[in-house]
Amino acid sequence: MAAAPVWSVDPRTGKQREQVAVEATAQEVDSVVRAAHATREALADRAVRAAFLRTAADRLEGARDHLVEVADAETALGPVRLTGELARTCYQLRAFAGIVEEGAFLDVVINHPDDTATPPVPDLRRYKVPLGVVAVYSASNFPFAFSVAGGDTASALGAGCPVVVKAHPDHPALSELVAKVLRDAAAEHGIDKAVVGLVHGFEAGVELIKHPLVAAAGFTGSIRGGRALFDAAAARPVPIPFHGELGSLNPVVVTEEAAAERAEAIGTGLAGSMTLGVGQFCVKPGLVLVPSGAAGDGLVKSLTDAVSDTDAGVLLDHRMRDNFIAGVAERAELPEVQTPVTPGAGGEHTVSAGFLTVPAARLAAEGEHDLLLEECFGPVTVVARYEDEGEVKAVLSRLPGNLTATVQLSEREAAGEGRGTEILAELTPLAGRVLVNGWPTGVAVAPAQHHGGPYPATTSTSTSVGGTAIERWLRPVVYQNAPEALLPPELRDDNPLGLPRRFNNTLER
Repeated sequence: MAAAPVWSVDPRTGKQREQVAVEATAQEVDSVVRAAHATREALADRAVRAAFLRTAADRLEGARDHLVEVADAETALGPVRLTGELARTCYQLRAFAGIVEEGAFLDVVINHPDDTATPPVPDLRRYKVPLGVVAVYSASNFPFAFSVAGGDTASALGAGCPVVVKAHPDHPALSELVAKVLRDAAAEHGIDKAVVGLVHGFEAGVELIKHPLVAAAGFTGSIRGGRALFDAAAARPVPIPFHGELGSLNPVVVTEEAAAERAEAIGTGLAGSMTLGVGQFCVKPGLVLVPSGAAGDGLVKSLTDAVSDTDAGVLLDHRMRDNFIAGVAERAELPEVQTPVTPGAGGEHTVSAGFLTVPAARLAAEGEHDLLLEECFGPVTVVARYEDEGEVKAVLSRLPGNLTATVQLSEREAAGEGRGTEILAELTPLAGRVLVNGWPTGVAVAPAQHHGGPYPATTSTSTSVGGTAIERWLRPVVYQNAPEALLPPELRDDNPLGLPRRFNNTLER
């Protein structure tokens, strides 16, 4: 059977633009993975890895105008948004270069023998080593930051792992261009270009997760697709770690005091967050608990005004557009659901932002309104009007895991009075990032960041953003009573690499 061609498609018209590649066969996937596997030794030197990551960032910046042009043609996300996302991607590559140079991620721990301990302690030396080839499944909605050169790739390369990327079909031409940039950066430092592999096609993605030389996988996408790959990773003869980001509702609780204090500002802020990027952010607030009564009415009015002024936009592809239109129509037909601003088709190729309202009591118990507790990808949110704190607790108790959870508090509540502390405690089990008086869209690349959450937000307890994302691609190993001459330099007493470490129970920096 001949491989199917891979086309670049214009989401503004739905028309094919150019043939980019062909879908990879099982044999081609095998060849790409084996070639990547053979480059592991070239990544062993941390200085070389760090230099490679910095050169990749420099080269991406050098090709910025062309890359943004191609990305916009394939995603319709706009030059401003894409230029910012590329800058974020380059910053992330350089951040991991710094982490690699520092070396703390290796978690070096050395214990000399201690016969006085119970039981006696032998000579033990522990650090972390790279897992091997990492399969990276690109996201549709972040063609730079969560794609070929995104966080999974940057952190895996930083850990010393070659990568094979399964390109997303929404931006295949951009994927090819970015992969070439990374490969050229690798070659500049004596690393074989095969260190970054790229394959296209649904079946190629399935073959990739099954390949015996793939040691781990990172995924950003839908619950259905991610769960299928997660199950395949677990069903292998040798199961592998699968770090998947699958879906999130990102609930928001607005207290009655907060709504009374700043209804207009909260409504405007919510509108900006839920429509940002045409509602195609993984941390878009999809469920907002708002009090009934005058204060809540003012918030809804502010939200109505702001969303009504939002222009129609283009989603990443027509399949997503069809799903959005069908999804909001199905939700709008449920009993007691109202549409102050009706979401749906904005034109032949666009969608219009909107929101739904429903009594929170409808969500407090299992029933047909459970559909409102599922993520709807696009510019829409559900505003659930609650009568009392009991309804808020009842709705929160029914929510699955999320990437984020937000609470909007009054000035008094934020100062520690009222229910602020209690609400934070209720939200913490639901999400990996809990926000106060902010909006979840926008995930800073910082050492303390955590972008993950309880299932189905993610399939692991790890983060895909921030410095600790590198930990996903490492495993610890301990040498016991190994002669100094045989030890890797990271574990020698004289610390020739100058690594931060814990040496005989004392932290050294």
